[in-house]
Amino acid sequence: MSINYEHYRLFYYVAKYKSFTQAASALMNSQPNITRSIRNLEQELGCALFIRTNRQVRLTPEGEALYRHVSIAFEQLQAGEAELRFGKGMDGGILRIAATEVSLQAIVLPVLKKYRILYPGVHIKLINGSTPDVIAILQNGLADLAVATEPAVTMEKVRKTVVCSVSETAVCGSAFAELAQSALTIADLTQYPIISLGKQTSTFTFYSQLFSAHKLIFQPDIEAATADQILPMVKADLGIGFVCEQFLRGEDLGKTIFPLHLETQIPPRNVCLLTPTDRLFGPAAKALEKVLIAAATDSYISGHK
Repeated sequence: MSINYEHYRLFYYVAKYKSFTQAASALMNSQPNITRSIRNLEQELGCALFIRTNRQVRLTPEGEALYRHVSIAFEQLQAGEAELRFGKGMDGGILRIAATEVSLQAIVLPVLKKYRILYPGVHIKLINGSTPDVIAILQNGLADLAVATEPAVTMEKVRKTVVCSVSETAVCGSAFAELAQSALTIADLTQYPIISLGKQTSTFTFYSQLFSAHKLIFQPDIEAATADQILPMVKADLGIGFVCEQFLRGEDLGKTIFPLHLETQIPPRNVCLLTPTDRLFGPAAKALEKVLIAAATDSYISGHK
């Protein structure tokens, strides 16, 4: 037999208020409708649930037994709903951000520092991945927003807003240090092992297009899983890598890492805010969007474009 949850909802409120009239008022329902539903429930269960008097109603022993179970269920539902509503707010809310390594270094981390000062009550969950990964995470509803280097694919139900740009530098380790002594062409780089992200990433597409513009094929010898793995591989003398300039802060340039001088400058890459167009944008996410876009004009960000 299927359960009529509406009957149990009305039973819960009548039992809670001990009054058909008050239950009808609380539910903005009619008293005759509630009375009819309770009678139907009693017929289905084969027992009386309430003892009716002129002023109020009270539960029968069977009604008391049923109410113990029904009240737990409805109070848990109400608690769950309250938690979700609370979770979308600015005090104790949850903000889920999907971001690539480049976007983290370029803008997300400095922005989150400001955001935490403004909204310390928001719990932040960071999800890391390549640009295709974070797009999929956003589209699947597992993140409220995403920040990534400009996607090379068409995105369904996603709005793209450019927030800043980043520059990348070709670097090598001490084993290839002599390369830093003179200007190199893109063709020169193909004579040495190259480290890059895999074929399914926007980074691979970007450098494929760069090399193609020079009538060359981009064929990395080593594929890294994430952008932050490239610099350690370069330090280990595994080859030449292209890294975001923010990754070079604090590095001992000229000793363990050697920036290469290219005759052709690597074009800057856009970092984009990606937001869903098919679902509500909560206040915590809206606030981060505002801080993120404002930060794009700050001296910290503009100084590294």
